[in-house]
Amino acid sequence: MGMMSNRLPGLDEEGNWDLPPNLNMAAQALNFPDQQVAIIDMTGAARRDVTYGELSSMTDRLARYLLRRVSPGDRVGVLFSQTPWCAAAHLAIWKIGAISVPLFKLFKEDALASRISDAGIDLVLTDAEGAAQLGSLAEPVIAAEVGVSGAAVSFAGTTLRTPAVLIYTSGTTGSPKGALHGHRLLTGHLPGVVLSHDFLGQDGDCLWTPADWAWIGGLFDVLMPGLALGVPVVAARMRKFDVETCRQICREGGVRNVFFPPTALRMLKAAGAEIKGLRTVASGGEPLGAEMQAWGKAAFGVTINEFYGQTECNMVVSSCNAAFTAPEGAAGRVVPGHDVDVIDAGGRPTAEEGEIAIRRGSASMMLHYWNKHDETAEKFLGDWLLTGDRGRRLGDFIQFVGREDDVISSGGYRIGPAEIEDCLLTHPAVLTVGVVGKPDALRHEIVKAYVVLKPGHAPDPADLQAWVKSRLAQYSYPREISFVDALPMTVTGKVIRKELKARAIAEMETQE
Repeated sequence: MGMMSNRLPGLDEEGNWDLPPNLNMAAQALNFPDQQVAIIDMTGAARRDVTYGELSSMTDRLARYLLRRVSPGDRVGVLFSQTPWCAAAHLAIWKIGAISVPLFKLFKEDALASRISDAGIDLVLTDAEGAAQLGSLAEPVIAAEVGVSGAAVSFAGTTLRTPAVLIYTSGTTGSPKGALHGHRLLTGHLPGVVLSHDFLGQDGDCLWTPADWAWIGGLFDVLMPGLALGVPVVAARMRKFDVETCRQICREGGVRNVFFPPTALRMLKAAGAEIKGLRTVASGGEPLGAEMQAWGKAAFGVTINEFYGQTECNMVVSSCNAAFTAPEGAAGRVVPGHDVDVIDAGGRPTAEEGEIAIRRGSASMMLHYWNKHDETAEKFLGDWLLTGDRGRRLGDFIQFVGREDDVISSGGYRIGPAEIEDCLLTHPAVLTVGVVGKPDALRHEIVKAYVVLKPGHAPDPADLQAWVKSRLAQYSYPREISFVDALPMTVTGKVIRKELKARAIAEMETQE
């Protein structure tokens, strides 16, 4: 992988981390000439270019205010959708050595309350809409109205491991855990982000994602790396993913590089949408499958670069079509700087299917879970951070099979649900689908699919079963199919398989 390393930021020529002892993410993200465009703001009536100079002064306005209210290490909430003030809020908090906590505009009161309480947040930087949403949960500070004049604020003397950002996992069950990251986090993302966009930073590059900036994917796969690399980032509001708005943002914002979560790709595919003029499309979160890749090439004119990571340690595996061709089914190659392998239950690397694990030392790895000592200890096995994901090693490449607790054991076979979902999604009648294992006396589990049909299509289980049988292994077709109006989803658009599994178990109990 040395062929890539010498071109990647944050690494030396051998592909090892090259990090100074003192580092502040706000300084990294604002290190460009004042007149250079940082953010293309498309949230208002007309497009507006925000320069690094303007973003820096917005950051200082907030930082001067925060210095009166909070101390280094205090947690400050950030409740914005995509807007330049969202960027300035995080940067101001990091600049003074406090800890930012991204909060999601679509959270209901309970979700906000649990995070605010767990993180010990007193103050939330937001807008008027967010202030109304917060109610009495914490003190809202409307960022655009803060007007504390004065000199530029100095960057706090933070180190690589000084806590900077507390990001809650989207948690499919139970209370979400807060992953605490240090100021090395942004540098830790840069090699993978650069690779996933075929060496991001070419002339004319311009980034956007429909993913909200409250999630690690929006904040650290797009916004902050864009700022740190001098690549303009588009800020655009999309309450609900809409294909036509998506195309309009790409066209009017001059977007050349997009991170599309798999759910967004599926919706674009279902609408038969094409978007031309893009240089790169990256995607991560779950495997895309050969059918989606083939569609992507036709719809965008480029090969979708898949990447892999999670909130606790992100951007550790990536494809880079400009440098190499990933084998079918692989999420990509291990990104230089990270040590990723597939290990067995004893923590030993294995050529068989096992758990994807990341060795301590990754700059994008969390420090620990916030206030959760036991859960932090459970997350590690020796020097390995356990992802909870099943995978296989394919030479230098990693194949993502599925979540540890999603893998279906049927008749002696281990079956990853994602592959069956991908196959069913290629059927012309299927809008979306979730696949789980349902307990079965004979086979231990059977494959059960919950299917949402496209309008105008009638349920036909036999047709869908035949579709999978003819495309995947005979043993992996869904022996049961339920047709439903909607699937349970996380706020980031992933199917909550645990809820479907609970539903399948309940069905079995009523059948008995």
